[in-house]
Amino acid sequence: MIDHIHTLLRRSGADFAEVHLEDVRATGVLFRGKALQRASMSQDYGGNVRVLAGNGWAFYTFNRLEDLEHIIPKAVRTAREVHNLTPTTVTLADVPVLKATVPLDLVCDPRSYSLEQKTDQVCSYADIALAHPLIPAVTVSYNERFRTLTYVNSEGTQVRQERCELTAAVVVTARKGRVTEIQSKNFSNNHDYSRFLNKEQEVRTLAETAVRYLDAPVVQSGVYPVVCGPSQTGLFVHEAFGHLSEGDKVYKNDDLRAIMRMGRTFGPKILNIFDSGLDRGARGSLPYDDEGVATEKTYLIREGVLVGRLHSRQTAGIMGERPTGNGRALSYEYPPIVRMRNTSIQGGDSSFDDIIASIPLGVYAKKSKGGQTGGEMFTFTPSESRMIRQGRLAEPVRNVSLTGNLFETLKNIDMVGNDYQIFAGSCGKGEQFPLAVSFSGPHIKINNVIVGGSK
Repeated sequence: MIDHIHTLLRRSGADFAEVHLEDVRATGVLFRGKALQRASMSQDYGGNVRVLAGNGWAFYTFNRLEDLEHIIPKAVRTAREVHNLTPTTVTLADVPVLKATVPLDLVCDPRSYSLEQKTDQVCSYADIALAHPLIPAVTVSYNERFRTLTYVNSEGTQVRQERCELTAAVVVTARKGRVTEIQSKNFSNNHDYSRFLNKEQEVRTLAETAVRYLDAPVVQSGVYPVVCGPSQTGLFVHEAFGHLSEGDKVYKNDDLRAIMRMGRTFGPKILNIFDSGLDRGARGSLPYDDEGVATEKTYLIREGVLVGRLHSRQTAGIMGERPTGNGRALSYEYPPIVRMRNTSIQGGDSSFDDIIASIPLGVYAKKSKGGQTGGEMFTFTPSESRMIRQGRLAEPVRNVSLTGNLFETLKNIDMVGNDYQIFAGSCGKGEQFPLAVSFSGPHIKINNVIVGGSK
């Protein structure tokens, strides 16, 4: 089959052509509110053809392999029509031609457990949370996708990968009068179902934390030194810096290209930021991206200086830089675009105790609830926060928001912890959501952060 596809692509007359095939088997269980909403199993099969003729791209999807013989010529004709309307020159960076097979690498295979067992597990966690009188609703979700991906291009590259994606989370909502608190715990990963098992005590602790924050005072607004917990650090670097490092955003935006200039200093020497596809089991880890390019650990900042960015073959070719294995697609229904994998601030030398002890008055943002960015500006909302007083952790506070300018904030990173951790996440870009990613980092101390709460 693969040799036949390669022959069709080579004879297509396109400057470049590729085929993706995807076979997916999925299982999902969802408990929401106070009832089980869904327990299902499904299967999907499909593929796509993407061709480049001159400067014109064409992209077609299909669900029957036998359709390839007429879809490929149709895509070539469309790409040539697009070329006549496109003034922009398209260049693909050169990459090695390779043939590779990547089997599954599992610690605990979820297929060893029945749908009934998975459903019972989800419902048991929901029952634990709902047992508390101040928790009126809970969401427990479990989803697994086993994907067999085949990639063939006209240059001769052939890659077959088996991937497992496990997405599991518990979200509890506590309510008292007009005050609502939401806490969540994520168990997602790519290779170990056991990480979702025997978590009863963690679910109880999650529920107790949500209830405890109902009575916490609202933080006093102001400018503080802030200690970010590892999950908050990871989300910050993903949202605020990772997206600005994506090659398609940089080459399309003259202002951003001027800002994201190689060799520019963005922070102190203790600051190192990278994006990696090599972290075994982490969401976003993958040996080869969806363009058949080997992934790697790509440094974006070394010792405070911008040294790299993230690329697909097209963005690397346009900018005259090296491809990094960041061409990723949500499924066969989409073409690959530049996406992150595991984006991180690298661990440093400071202990957590020393970081806290250095602050007379500040805020500890332990866990992340979410955030948003707009250009250089960001706002993040921690789900668990405490005051720091005289170098010690003090009372919990709620309604904390962290706001600032990305580039000023990077300069204000004062200490980097030695307790690096990886967290599972999902990322949206364009229409492709939710793509499996990770974000990671240690505790960090940032000076002069605008903290919102009460006045």
